[in-house]
Amino acid sequence: MSARPPAADRAREAPGRPQSPGAAHEKGAGLSAGRIGTFDLVFFVVAAAAPLTVLAGVAPVVIGIGGPGAPLGYLISGALLVLFAAGFTAMSLHVRNAGAFYAYVARGLGRTTGVGIAYVAVVSYNLITPGVAAAVGYFAAGSVHDATGADIPWWMLSAVCVLVVGVLGWLRVTLGAKVLGIALILEVASLLVMDGGILGGRGTAALDLGSFDPSTLATGGIAGMFVIVIGAFTGFEATAIYAEEARDPGRTVPRATFIAIGFLAVFYSVGVWLIMGAFGTDQAVALARGAAGPELTFKAGELYVGTWLADTMHALLIVSAFAATLAFHNAAARYLYALGREGLLPRRLGIASARHGSPGVAVGAQTVFNLLVILAGAALAADPFSEVFIWTNGTAVLGIMVMQALAALAVWAFFRRDRRGMPALRVVWCPLIAFAGLTLLAVLAVLHFGLLTGAPDAVNMALLAPLPVALLAGVCVALSIRRRDPERYAQLTNVDVERD
Repeated sequence: MSARPPAADRAREAPGRPQSPGAAHEKGAGLSAGRIGTFDLVFFVVAAAAPLTVLAGVAPVVIGIGGPGAPLGYLISGALLVLFAAGFTAMSLHVRNAGAFYAYVARGLGRTTGVGIAYVAVVSYNLITPGVAAAVGYFAAGSVHDATGADIPWWMLSAVCVLVVGVLGWLRVTLGAKVLGIALILEVASLLVMDGGILGGRGTAALDLGSFDPSTLATGGIAGMFVIVIGAFTGFEATAIYAEEARDPGRTVPRATFIAIGFLAVFYSVGVWLIMGAFGTDQAVALARGAAGPELTFKAGELYVGTWLADTMHALLIVSAFAATLAFHNAAARYLYALGREGLLPRRLGIASARHGSPGVAVGAQTVFNLLVILAGAALAADPFSEVFIWTNGTAVLGIMVMQALAALAVWAFFRRDRRGMPALRVVWCPLIAFAGLTLLAVLAVLHFGLLTGAPDAVNMALLAPLPVALLAGVCVALSIRRRDPERYAQLTNVDVERD
């Protein structure tokens, strides 16, 4: 009895398709299976969301724009993403691929659309990573100056961050999970200490239930607020990206996804609620809209706990941003790996490290890209936070929102004729509601893109352009493959797919 070759090798050796130059080396090499558990996945996802960065760096902006309803905005966004996750995780039981969104859209809406989304994913995740690394350099340079008076260029510190992240990404994935776990525990602990101090100092006066009154959403800034708030959850879908490497993915991926979304929704909502409660709702909104807005969270910590907490939070902000850089680097590398493995990008990107079971070549390519973006920002004298970070992440978040919307529709299409034993609520209604909500948010993101970037209209158009260009390029590549090599086209998305 002859052994059947693994799915990845079958896809490479499909009839009529010559082996790539690296195929012999690739054979037998793949991502390490069974190394990631539920809480490893949760650490990856929550660390990517960077809770301290969100509550210290972004929440004051949300409070200033959305007003008293900011805490409710986080809960509503979390609820929408839970609906999305219901169908998303149901599909993860049948499609396990390191190119999660790409594979899901391809199986539900067709390979051509899927390849288009694959290119959007590559652009989005590869843009978000150097942007967050630039934020690391920005925060670190400020802290070094405050502590020693020395002026170290932000780009040097960002480059160090990129190189360290690259090494961790190349090593075993569980090592990265441990680093993220330590970082996450520290930043969450600092925020919980602040929350405890506010409750201890203000008591029930800090708990203004009016913030959860739906009428607070009837203000002009709510549309813009939701655009920013939805970005605070970016990265939760990474649970499916790691499905090939997870232990018992049928249980691990859904469990980790719901834990991550639920934790983030509650943690963000309560955190913003108490930050507002530290000063009183109206006063907090006024402060957030003023010159002292960026320091609102740190001021709350200093006022109710002490200067030491504010200083600690400033330092941990660097750790938070570093953890997010590592998490997004891992996601970006796995998209490069998945597309290289399928021949949609250079095939060498689809070679995994035989020693570490990581997407080694993709990690190297992603690291080089990060360095190029950082060095380009330095050469152009761009502001590391308001330009390199905000602009790259603005484009990336919008791209991910579009992918989420189409993935939700793909889930509905995948289960439309055969629910495979799943309840209609999970695989029909939840995906359709999520699709409608995410589409609305994506449209709002385009209409209010200037709110995200603070840039002129011409710059905003330039920042938005890579997404439709990437989508069109992917569609053209798919159509070309279908015309020239139908057998190869038929194999797309079949790598590491588990069928019933």
